[in-house]
Amino acid sequence: MTRAWRRLQDRFWVVPVLFAVLSALLALGLTVLDDRLDTSLHVPFLFSGGPEGARALLSAIITSMISFTGLVFSITVVVLQLTSSQFSPRVLRTFLRDAVNQIALGVFVATFVYALVVLRAVRGTAQTETVVPQVSVTVAFAFVLASVVVFLVYIDHIAQSIRAATIVTRIGEETREVLERRHPEDAEHRALQPVPDSRGHRVPADAPGVVQQVDDQVLLGLAEEHDVTICLLRAVGEFVPAGAPLLEVHGARPPDDGTLRSAVHQGKERVLDEDVGFGIRQLVDIAERALSPGINDPSTAVQAIDHIHDLLRRLATRPLQPRQRVGRTGRLAVHVPQPDLGDLIALAVDEIAHCAADVDRVQRRLAVMLRDLHDAAIPIHRPAVAHVLEELSGRLPGPHADRDPEPTDSGLR
Repeated sequence: MTRAWRRLQDRFWVVPVLFAVLSALLALGLTVLDDRLDTSLHVPFLFSGGPEGARALLSAIITSMISFTGLVFSITVVVLQLTSSQFSPRVLRTFLRDAVNQIALGVFVATFVYALVVLRAVRGTAQTETVVPQVSVTVAFAFVLASVVVFLVYIDHIAQSIRAATIVTRIGEETREVLERRHPEDAEHRALQPVPDSRGHRVPADAPGVVQQVDDQVLLGLAEEHDVTICLLRAVGEFVPAGAPLLEVHGARPPDDGTLRSAVHQGKERVLDEDVGFGIRQLVDIAERALSPGINDPSTAVQAIDHIHDLLRRLATRPLQPRQRVGRTGRLAVHVPQPDLGDLIALAVDEIAHCAADVDRVQRRLAVMLRDLHDAAIPIHRPAVAHVLEELSGRLPGPHADRDPEPTDSGLR
């Protein structure tokens, strides 16, 4: 999936505009077809009224669709506001990319535009020569029936989508997709190649922003062409101020600064495209918000920890490949820093453990998660898990937490 396609997915207006354009073209095409049909034939199910009836029907459709569109937009805005305050502002991107919400608004806009275009083709009165596009008006009625079905689906979908379980599950699924893409289970362990310790040519960021995506293939091509080693100085998900060092090039013939910057995409906020830590960050935010005094919902915090547990267990049971590219000669060509398992575990545990200092159920769940990670982790990851366990040993419950029924009986939570 290209970066341009991802950006289009984040724009809530793209699908409604596309539907509106297609419906307008459909209306123009059907009205042309109606002009060529024999209107003296009486075909079942086709609109058989006069011009006044056609205008009244199309006007009613136009009016009702405007109301439907406004209602859907209002509900969506309320849901976004509720989600932002109840869970985390960082989950709004998921709602904006939701296909059902975009399609629902698109169908209503398409019905409105279609009826408006067809209305132009209705000519004459009962006393003058009339032109009533029967097929087009009938299809407009079919659009209304489809809109009713879509509206019912939308109401059910929006009610389900604001449930805590749905939100954390969706974030967990999206993060797992990124995890499997970045760290496949069948990958072989590859040692981290040493990065040059001497200072090379530094490329500053030309604008402030978060590193969202790095095109490793483009950087590899530049490194091969110029016989250099290119090191990104900021990990994906980190903010870079304007003028701060972004890349460092080691070699005699560094590529053009602008060409190097074009391979590193920056944006206003973190995205999940290449950033497993951002998925964990969202789940941690939800858990923290649930543990706040204003909400006080430990069950939601435990649900978030469940998905964090699954993500960390997947990471702990497979080697995490360093994000490095090697040239044809075996020399390190591209190095992109990324957090190790210890960093991700600390991200997942530290803040929740602090916020849940007085919530025994959440503390027990964290203890069970860490001990399970220690038992399941492959040897190269166990020291990182043990280090986090040692740091939190004074705050987490003792070994008796392993006998707590929480991990196997969710009904007791």
